[in-house]
Amino acid sequence: MAAVDSSVSGVSGRYATALFELAREDKSIDAVKADLDRFDAMLADSPELARLVRSPVFSADTQAKALAAVLDKAGFGGTTAKFLKVLTANRRLFAVTEVIRAFRALVARFKGEVTAEVTVAETLNKKNLDALTTALKSVTGKDITLNVKVDPSIIGGLVVKLGSRMVDSSLRTKLNSIKHAMKEAG
Repeated sequence: MAAVDSSVSGVSGRYATALFELAREDKSIDAVKADLDRFDAMLADSPELARLVRSPVFSADTQAKALAAVLDKAGFGGTTAKFLKVLTANRRLFAVTEVIRAFRALVARFKGEVTAEVTVAETLNKKNLDALTTALKSVTGKDITLNVKVDPSIIGGLVVKLGSRMVDSSLRTKLNSIKHAMKEAG
C-alpha cells in the first residue's frame, strides 16, 4: 500500500490510493494517468460535463447513465472507466478533480518526480522552461514536473513552490518590500 502524505488525504486521497494500487497491480499506471488527464481536460473544456460531475441535482442513475455514455463516446475503457463508474455509484463523482490531483501526486512520488508550481508574469519559452527545470533538478536531485501558471499581477520574476518550500522572486514582492521599508524609514 502506498504511504499517505499530506498531499494525498481525505476521500479523494483514499480513492486515488485505491486506483493507484489497482493500476500498479495491472502495470497500467501510465495508461490510467493518461486517461485521467484526458478526463480532466474534458471537464475543463465542457461546462456541461463539469456540471454533471459536480451538481448534486442529478440522481445517481442519471449521472451513471450520462457518464457511461460520455466514457463510451470518448473511448475510455478498462480500469479508468470502471473506477469513474465506481465513483459515480458511490456518489463521489464530485470529487473527481481532487482524486485526479491526488493520483498525479502518487504517480509522481512513485516515479521519483517532484512537481514544482511556478507562477510567472508571462508565458515562458521552451529555453527558459528547460533552464528552470534543470536548475530545480540540480537543487532536488530528482526529475521535475513543472506546473506553470501565468499571473500578470506579479509584474515580473517568478514564484516557485517546491514541496513545502517557496521562493518568491517576483517584482511585485520586491516592490512591496521597498514600499514597507520606505514607510518604516519615514
